[in-house]
Amino acid sequence: MAYPSRPALRALLGASALALSVIAGPVLAETVFTKPLVEFAGRVSAGGVDRAPVHKGGKAVIEGQNLIPGQTVTLMRGTTTLNAEPITVDAEGGFSFALDVDAEAETGLQPIVVVTENPASAEVVELKVSPEVAVAGTEKLAVASEPVVRGLYQVKFSEAANAAFVTSAVGRPPVKESKLVKINAETLKIEAEATPGAAPARPDGSDGGVFAVYGIDVDEANGHVWVTNTRQDTAAVYKQSDLSLVKQFEPGAVPHARDVVVDEANGRAYASATGTPEIKVFDTKTLEPLEPITIQSQIRGEEFSTMALDIDEAGGKLVTVSLSTPEAAVVDLASGEVKVIPLPGTKAASGVAYDPQEGLIFVASQATDNLLIVKAETGEVLHDVAVGAGPLNVAFEPVGRLAYVANRGAGTIAVVSPEGEIVANLDAGSYPNQLRADGKGNVWAVNKSRGEDDEAGDRIWRITPATE
Repeated sequence: MAYPSRPALRALLGASALALSVIAGPVLAETVFTKPLVEFAGRVSAGGVDRAPVHKGGKAVIEGQNLIPGQTVTLMRGTTTLNAEPITVDAEGGFSFALDVDAEAETGLQPIVVVTENPASAEVVELKVSPEVAVAGTEKLAVASEPVVRGLYQVKFSEAANAAFVTSAVGRPPVKESKLVKINAETLKIEAEATPGAAPARPDGSDGGVFAVYGIDVDEANGHVWVTNTRQDTAAVYKQSDLSLVKQFEPGAVPHARDVVVDEANGRAYASATGTPEIKVFDTKTLEPLEPITIQSQIRGEEFSTMALDIDEAGGKLVTVSLSTPEAAVVDLASGEVKVIPLPGTKAASGVAYDPQEGLIFVASQATDNLLIVKAETGEVLHDVAVGAGPLNVAFEPVGRLAYVANRGAGTIAVVSPEGEIVANLDAGSYPNQLRADGKGNVWAVNKSRGEDDEAGDRIWRITPATE
């Protein structure tokens, strides 16, 4: 190989230096390090059009609010720029960008980098691409459904009353429309209803609305119905017979109360205080609060946030799941021991069910669109099932030995075997919200409406295996 002479080498180096100075000149004159923000300003969200789920080959929209007028926005997925030209934030501090999701997109939480200039900042938002699960297997199930009242939330069947009790609440605080409803088990028609009483004024002195009812369970031993009053951070007890109020607990008794379950064998009621690591405990005879159950997250620096509850009365087990951390917990009610189980592959878990026969925990997670089936004893994840958009709650039906998952975003109820197979997927109208098994082979469910003219919503559903 021939090398250049020393004069030729000096000339070559000189030319290279000149070229580099030409390239570097604009960078030094116009720095890339422009004026930054101390922290990202505004709020950016990524989702479906009109809040619909996003599927591969579908449409998405990325929207910003409370940004700085005149800022420019560039959206990136990895090294790919999604908008051909920078988006300019409007005079109200907002922007909206329509995005076509390609047909080969992977499902899951896709990170979108939001880069602004003038001034500069960056933020990562998640675009959830949900799996599509076709409606199928409807011939395997017999479904009866009837409209009830607006704003249905939860349902629980009472064998003693031969009726289903449902809760409803409409709107945001101050909630002024709420009902506790008793429904005939055969006809699914309303037998009785009650409106909760007025709640105290809010901290700012404004109208407190009513003690709206959300979570529900029945206490057959005492003829009661327990409900949670989420907006007032408390709970209440009503009579099954005439829906008269037995006791209204004071506001603050259960912070952001979500679920309530009754342990008739031991005379206890348990209510999850979402946003905290606590499950509040009450004596079902005296109706007095007892020492709460506290669950410590196993993730350093994080706090367990209790959500759905399920109980195995015979086995003395109380099961819950955390909204804020990928964890479930099993409480031994005899010893008080709490076992926390990691849930890899979940985010924003909200629903939980327990099968004592095989010791299985079923976890529905809204953000990851999946149902995990976990062995409680070992913590092993046996199956990770893509069930549809936005699974909110799950119930295990012990007679047919199937899990029923309410997919709020997809508008379906997926029926899943303990082996992780989807054996049926039912069209459940709009926003299926919650469901419970009655131990007799039936699953009771409620859904919410998209608006006053939505005839597919605010209904009660009774789902039973079809007879041959």
